[in-house]
Formats: sequence, structure tokens, C-alpha cells
Amino acid sequence: MTFDQTALFALFAAVFAMFLWGRFRYDLVAFSALMVAVVMGLVPTKEAFAGFGHPATLVVALVLIVSAGLVRSGAVFLITRTLVDSSRSLGSHIALMGGIGAVLSAFMNNVAALALLMPVDIQTARKAGRAPGLSLMPLSFATILGGMATLIGTPPNIIIAAIREEALGAPFAMFDFAPVGGIAALAGLAFVALIGWRLIPSREGAAGNSEAQLADYIAELTIPEESKLIGQRLGQLDHEAEQADVAILGLIRDGKRRYGRAVSALLQAGDALVIEATPEALDEFRTSLSLDFADAARQEKLTAAGEGLELVEVVVPETARINGRTAQSLGLAWRQSTVLMGLSRQGRRLTQHIRQTEIAAGDILLLLCPRDRGADVTEWLGCLPLAQRGLAVTANDKTWAAIGLFALAVFASALGLVYLPVALGLVVIAYVLIKVLPVAEIYDHVEWPVVVLLGSMIPLGAALDSSGGTALIANGLIDLTSGLPSWAVLTVLMVVTMTLSDVLNNTATAIVAAPVGIQMANTLGVSPDPFLMAVAVAASAAFLTPIGHKNNTLVLGPGGYRFGDYWRIGLPLEILVIAVSIPSILVFWPL
Repeated sequence: MTFDQTALFALFAAVFAMFLWGRFRYDLVAFSALMVAVVMGLVPTKEAFAGFGHPATLVVALVLIVSAGLVRSGAVFLITRTLVDSSRSLGSHIALMGGIGAVLSAFMNNVAALALLMPVDIQTARKAGRAPGLSLMPLSFATILGGMATLIGTPPNIIIAAIREEALGAPFAMFDFAPVGGIAALAGLAFVALIGWRLIPSREGAAGNSEAQLADYIAELTIPEESKLIGQRLGQLDHEAEQADVAILGLIRDGKRRYGRAVSALLQAGDALVIEATPEALDEFRTSLSLDFADAARQEKLTAAGEGLELVEVVVPETARINGRTAQSLGLAWRQSTVLMGLSRQGRRLTQHIRQTEIAAGDILLLLCPRDRGADVTEWLGCLPLAQRGLAVTANDKTWAAIGLFALAVFASALGLVYLPVALGLVVIAYVLIKVLPVAEIYDHVEWPVVVLLGSMIPLGAALDSSGGTALIANGLIDLTSGLPSWAVLTVLMVVTMTLSDVLNNTATAIVAAPVGIQMANTLGVSPDPFLMAVAVAASAAFLTPIGHKNNTLVLGPGGYRFGDYWRIGLPLEILVIAVSIPSILVFWPL
């Protein structure tokens, strides 16, 4: 081996040892390794930061922003209400979400499929009161598995089809991958749903949503004109209330509270529902039934102004201006363009109109105010802000616009009309223009440690390839398999390809491993198709690390995972994929 090859292998070994140790955060380790490689001359100085502009890095950042837009537009609530039930057992939930993710990934980019479903999974975990990390990794693996079944499901399949066309004169067709990739996907999904999720470490505090349980608010939502709810009985809304995890306490009509819960009352335009809920549940319930805020006219004016809205939580001290007064008498709406959305008072239920309730010291207020005015409104009231929890107002009037733009981008990229990072970038711009996402919030949704991890590791992988390190592995593989039966050669090829894919980008792995597979087939005097199919499955089956596939990287931050968590479920899954793929290849693609 040359000095560069030896140094790079040693550097990779040190990096992964540090990742598994977990003493230092993964982005610091990766960036430090990149700097060492540049100083040693292993990575050219002009290529040192090329990874930060690499499509893989950009896709990860853009997908996170698009996912936030889908949440903000209400698209996630729409999917959650129609497909997902938080009362299901974790295994059943993983099976359902994994199945949906696998089917979507077969016909769209698997990164885009995860981008659509990841917020749904996080929302469901919140409602079920469990850590999102218990289901996000299985969802990521399911979307990777589903992509194996078609030509367009994952980039390695497209690359291998092109290499086959160059070598044999014809590419693989759309569903040539389905027999082998489909069987591997089904076996993998069964494992993940039945066994795999149980292998994920459960850490104290991983649920991360204890803050969301800080306070349930008493709030009011009104029935708008021409609502589909007009004429229904209040009791008929109990199912939607249960799904959104809210409690309907009563009904206000013409400024007067109806007796009890008034479950038999026929709803009319302008009626106000008295709700007890967390801010997130309140927003979901409002979105699902297309209800108005308590002060619909004021909210309409705020929205029309184009500045957007934000939710702010504040605590009322003794010295607050609003202490001992009502929101209405204080002129909160006309003085500060702010609506009192909800009120939490030491677990006691309120019987008056929220805006006509006298505020007391110790109350927690949920305020709807113009974006970026929260601090000013809080100071004017003389209240103390609670810690920011990322509360947002769902723009449910833009749900289908957000879904349509996302679907158009995915369709255009699947047909090769627009490059995927460009398509996602256009979606982000469109979300800003139609006011789904405020421009000031865009960068808040990017997991910057993940971006640094990818941007640092990509140049290191490229250096390993350009130094001849990957070619060295390929030549050693050919020597190693000399004299072995064909099925054993296929197995060794899959193992090595999977190992490379766990370290390098799966696209780069396919480019390196596919020619090696063809060369092996020619040496053995057999058809290269089974070897290409083995490379296709193995290049996509990157389950041991968060850097082997973009989907694994995407869930690293939101799932609260450590680098060493992936192999616990990924290692047996990779073994299973090999075990079912080899017989399938020999049956459907005979030597």
C-alpha cells in the first residue's frame, strides 16, 4: 500500500473508533478528521470543503426544511388523521408506517418518502407519549428497503442499470429489480416490525416532549360561516377531539356559556367551543375541523398583513399590567394586535369567556401575535416568557398547495426533468413565497451537526477512492474469491459492497462495486446479471452507520441517536438481506 492509502485507512479506523466511543460529538470528530487529512495532504486543499456543497449534503438540509413546511401547512396532520392511530401498539405502528414508506420509496426518491413521513412519525410519537427514536430508525430502514424494488427507487439501481447498458448493450428495466429487491424488502420490513425496533436503545429523557406537557390551556375556537359542522351536535365532535388529544368542555353562544357540555346542542355559525388542550393539540384540532380563532376578525387581518403569526407562552407575575384585568378591558387585541388563545390556571377549569376572564398572578397565557412581535407584546404586558418550544400556527388553508408543490418536485425529479436538490430548493422557495414558512425560520429547521458530519466525511471518502484504496479492496476481493463456488462469490461480493456502502456514499459504492461484479462474472464464465443484482441490493443496504445512506443521516438528530446505535438493528438486518437475496438471485437471475 502507498503512504496515502495507509494513512487514510488508519484515519478512517480512528474516526469510527471515536464515533463508537461517543465521548465527542460526531460532527466535531468528522470535521477534525477532515482537517487532519488536509494538513497531511491526503485531501487537496481546494477539495477540503467540497462536501458542504455536495448534493447529498444539500439534499439533507433541504429535506429538513421541506419537512417543516409540510408540518406547518397541515399536510402532516392530514396524513396522520387518515392513516395513523397513536393508540396502536408500537410494533403495529412500525409495520404500518414501514409499509407506507416502502411503497412510496419504490416510486419516488426514498429520501423524499422519508421527508414526507418523518414528521408524521414524530407527531404520532408525541401523541402516544413515547420517544420518536423508537420508530424513526425503523422508518428510515423501511424507506431504504422499499427503494430496492424499482429502477427509480434508489440511485444505485439507476447507476447499475446504466453500467449494464454500457457492458451488455441494454439496461435493466423498471421492475427488473422487483423480484430480488421486493423479497429483500418484505423480509426486512417483517424483521424491523417484529424484532428490530426492540433492539433500539431506550434512553431516559429521549422522549423529549416533557415540555409539551407543561400546561393544558383552556381555549376557545369558533365555528366559521359555511362550516361543515353547522347543524351537527356538539357530541359528534368527540371522535375528532380524541384523535387530537383535546377535551371539549362546553359551548358559548351569543357570549353566554351553555349549560354543562351541551353535547346535544346543534352547532351554529359563530359558536365558540371551549377546549382544554396543549398548544400543539389545540392547533391540530383547529386544523382538522377548519375552525377559526376566538377572534376570527383580528386573526384574518393579521394574516392578510402577510407577516405571519406566532404562538407565545407567558407567565403572569404580580407586577404584570394584565394582572387583575381581562384581555378585553386591557385592549390586547386592538393595542397589540394580539389574541388571547388560551389560559392555564393551576389545573382549575374556567366558566367564563376567555377574553372576559380576569387574569391572575401565576396564570400561563397562550398568545397569538404577529411574527417577531412576541418579545414586545410580552414586555408590554409585563409578563415573563416561557422557554421557546417551537410552537407554530398551522397554515391549513395552504395544505393542498404545499402537498402539490412537493408532489410536483418529486415527480419532476423522478422523471429526470429536474435534479433532486434543485427541485427541493424550488419547493423551499415556493413555501416562502406562499407564506407556508417564514423566511426568518428557514435555517432553524436544519440539523447543522448532521450537515457538518456529511460535509466532512464526503471529501474523506473521495480521497479513499482517488488514492486507489477502493481499487485495492476490489483487487483483494477478486483474489479472495478465487476457486470458490458461485453462490459463495456472490455472498462475499454482497458483504464487501455492504461494508463499503456503510462507509462511503452508496452511489460511489455502486460505481466501484458494479465493474468488480462484472469482472468476477467474466472470470467465472457466468452471466453478470446476478452479480449486478447482488451489488444493487448490497449498495442500498446501508444500515450500520448514519452516514451510509442519507435517510439514516436524516433521522440521526430528530431520533436522538448515537453513532453506535445503528449497528444494533442494522447488523442483523444486513445479515437477513444477504440470506434472502442470494437464493432469490439464483432463482430469478440464474448463473
